[in-house]
Amino acid sequence: MYLFDIPIFYKTIRMTLDEFRVCTRRNQPDQQLNEALTALWHDAQDDWNKAHDIAQDMPTKDGSWIHAYLHRKEGDLSNAGYWYRKANREIFEGTLEEEWEAMAQHFLKNNDSSIH
Repeated sequence: MYLFDIPIFYKTIRMTLDEFRVCTRRNQPDQQLNEALTALWHDAQDDWNKAHDIAQDMPTKDGSWIHAYLHRKEGDLSNAGYWYRKANREIFEGTLEEEWEAMAQHFLKNNDSSIH
């Protein structure tokens, strides 16, 4: 879609953490979710591979954070450490659930992303 010959690629998603949790119980991710939230949606569906594919294709610190979390989740702490460093973050000290929630809150707060 174009507005004044400028392509519209960005849309702000207004969603609370509770609303996102409800979204993760649906059969499909909300089309308005950015890549980071879509990766977390797939992780909540126990689809590690799809979440990993999305994170791997995100050339950002957020993508590296998700990537680190996923490798931590699978127990590959060496690989997780590499991705935490790429994300410029310390290895998360809490539970996986706490880290998922921290990421979700961060991505919901910083939710301008290209629609896919």
